[in-house]
Amino acid sequence: MPDIKNSIKRHADSIIALRRHFHTYPELSAKEFNTQQKIMDELFSLGLVPRKIAGTGVIADLKGAFPGKTIGIRADIDALELEDECGKPYQSQNPGVCHACGHDGHTAMLIGAAKTFVDLKDRLTGNIRFLFQPSEECFPGGAALMIKEGALTDVDAIIGAHLWQTLRVGTSGISYNRMMASPDQFTIQIKGRGGHGSMPHQTIDALLVGAQVVTALHTIVSRNIDPLEQAVLSIGVFRSGDTFNIIPDTATLVGTVRSFSKEVKTTIFKRIEEVVSGICQGAGATFQIDTIFGFSPVINNPEVADVLFNASAVSLSKENSLLIDPVMGGEDFSCYLEKIPGAFIFIGVGNEEEGIIYPQHHPKYDIDERSLAYGTEIMVRSAMKLASPTR
Repeated sequence: MPDIKNSIKRHADSIIALRRHFHTYPELSAKEFNTQQKIMDELFSLGLVPRKIAGTGVIADLKGAFPGKTIGIRADIDALELEDECGKPYQSQNPGVCHACGHDGHTAMLIGAAKTFVDLKDRLTGNIRFLFQPSEECFPGGAALMIKEGALTDVDAIIGAHLWQTLRVGTSGISYNRMMASPDQFTIQIKGRGGHGSMPHQTIDALLVGAQVVTALHTIVSRNIDPLEQAVLSIGVFRSGDTFNIIPDTATLVGTVRSFSKEVKTTIFKRIEEVVSGICQGAGATFQIDTIFGFSPVINNPEVADVLFNASAVSLSKENSLLIDPVMGGEDFSCYLEKIPGAFIFIGVGNEEEGIIYPQHHPKYDIDERSLAYGTEIMVRSAMKLASPTR
């Protein structure tokens, strides 16, 4: 086996430096122009021939010395619309934009993997395709456009990694089946009849109707879904009224549904319609529901997941390679998995002793940067194994 660990060790400082660069200069979905150029420059410097894809994405191929399969490795590159409060020298210099989900690390790890594969290409069996994907944070996401423009052409399998704060640094987590949920969104507009706060009998109080809807919706999962099934319904927005003495005529609710099966999803959205209709009819209000159905759930291919797990066992030890329960967050990596075999793995970044405790999408989110070398090594080992024609 080529000396993967020493190669990554040689590039470890540059991988960290790249992560800090991307963290300092984050860019939002579909606006990752400088990020794209930095990736292109790095890959050109390695002797690769990258090309632009999906607007602000990058794709590049590396051909091994011996025939084998072609394996894709994907990293997402976009940041969040959030003020960075990490307090480090590499804190975001772009106001209101922050790499609070780890995509800076994903991008740096994939460039690190490219550097490692270039070191090892004379002994490499098969081919590697590096996929730097834009717009993961913004539905409908960049994966579908990457696929439409040929990202998976002649690719036999695909792998991806996500830095994960709830796992401590030096560990990984994977499931052999369900990994991440399907994220859907709904908006409920309630229309009543406003009036003076002293004369509620002359009104149809949209705020009160909305409050009843919020309470009722939270019974759907507990009372209409099999308790052995996984599902979440949450309300994130409730807007109604502007002044203390005016009963509002409108209320807006925005929420999310997370699920793994079409049957569960169908049941939940059917019940949302029924619950809202019943409450509004009883109060004399009207309503409108708008839905956005997000990505499919991330369902790992068991064989590919096993390769990732075993690669982690070599890199981190079997004790630190964890089989985890699915999480209810969503990821458009599922788009690739609908086309070809693949799997997704979490790389631990948490370190309570160092104060690295803030979750994804928090303004103080940060990572233990030792995780970058670990994640790079797992990706490299897995891709090399999957590329072998004898597998």
